[in-house]
Order: sequence, then C-alpha cells, then structure tokens
Amino acid sequence: MTLQNTTVLVIGGTSGIGLGVARAAADRGATAIVVSRRRASVDRALADLPAGTRGATVDLTDPGALDRLAAEVGDVDHLVYTAGEPLEMTALAELTPDVVTAFFQTRYLGAVSAVRVFGPRLRAGGSVTLTSGTAAWNPGYGVLPSSLCGAMNALTAALAVELAPIRVNAVAPGLIPTPLWDAMSEDDRQALYDEEAQRVPLGRVGEVADVARAYVYCMEQVFSTGTVLTVEGGALLV
Repeated sequence: MTLQNTTVLVIGGTSGIGLGVARAAADRGATAIVVSRRRASVDRALADLPAGTRGATVDLTDPGALDRLAAEVGDVDHLVYTAGEPLEMTALAELTPDVVTAFFQTRYLGAVSAVRVFGPRLRAGGSVTLTSGTAAWNPGYGVLPSSLCGAMNALTAALAVELAPIRVNAVAPGLIPTPLWDAMSEDDRQALYDEEAQRVPLGRVGEVADVARAYVYCMEQVFSTGTVLTVEGGALLV
C-alpha cells in the first residue's frame, strides 16, 4: 500500500513530530489534515505544508469535540495521534492525582477517545498509528513518562485485536529535538541533546524526519499490527 490518494488525519499535526508526519504523508501523495487545539497553530502549519493540506481544530477536553471533528473532516484512511504537552520531569513527591490526570489527559485519554471516534470511520485497509516513547523501557525519564509510554504500548496491542482488520501500531521515538522539551531552558536542552549524541551508537540525536518515516512505514505496511516501532539510534542498546 502507498499513501497516494489517501487521507491522513494527524491529531497533534501542527508542530514537532506530527508536523513532520503530515509533511511526509503529503510528499507521498496523501491529503494530510492537521489538527490542533489552537487555530493559530493550524494556520501556521498550513503555511508551511504543501498545497492541498487541510486543517481543523479540536479541544480534546471537550467530550463532543471529536464527534464534531469527524463530521467536519469525513471518512479518512489513516489516523495518526501525536498530541502531547511539553514534557516535565515531575518527582514522585509531587505526583498528585491532578498532576497525573493532567499528564494523561491529552496523551492517553485523548488517544483513546480519538480511536473510539475515528476507528469505525476508517476506510478499508486503514490504520491507526499512536505515539509511545523509549521511556517505556528507560526509567530514567521518570514515573510519568515511563508509565505513560508503557500504557501506550499496551493500548496499541489491545486496540490491534479489538479493531482488526484495521491495523493499529505505535512509534516510540527516542530523544528528538521538538517542542516536547520546551519546558527546559535552552541551555539545558542543548546539554541534553549533546549528551545523548555522545551516548547512542549512531552518534547523533534523531531528527523529526527520521521519526516521520516510521509513521509512514506503519501506514503503508499492510501486514503489521500491534507493533511498537522504536526510532532511537540504538539508545536502548547501551
């Protein structure tokens, strides 16, 4: 399967990895629809993406927003979910129920809700690609990121069974310079990237384009489901 003449809905598609996925899908002949909470973010992304790309807004905390989005965009071939707020390393002592709920709201509950709404609307041969992360296997990222990514991996497997023959996979990026890390100072971010580049076997931090190709693979590979595809330069080997 190729993405030519398909429609790819990217929730979280206006920056970082999501924007890269939208660009990669458009370059392969798909109509990408980028979705974000803010109209300004959508407009900025559309100005940076190929002609024919579409955009929409959705508030994932609004119970009816995804149904309205589905009515607006119509049926799609592929759903990609990359939405998430900037990452914060929260110590265990500060993990109140409110903090945990807020962290899981967009990344996990939003993903479940998006699949619930769009899964039945995907055209035959369609797919869902979720976003996990190498924090699932690396406790150094802290309790929240590690537990969230582990939950996304389990969710991917469960949905692959429930939605079959719709394919459900996930991509687990390593450290990629994106707005995900904007909660850190610029100096701290650069130090983090430099340290990672020295540590991983491939000798550099990944780029958004590296990860975007993994999402494209998940959409085009017709005999893979329930898979979590890591893109981390060998970081999990060392």
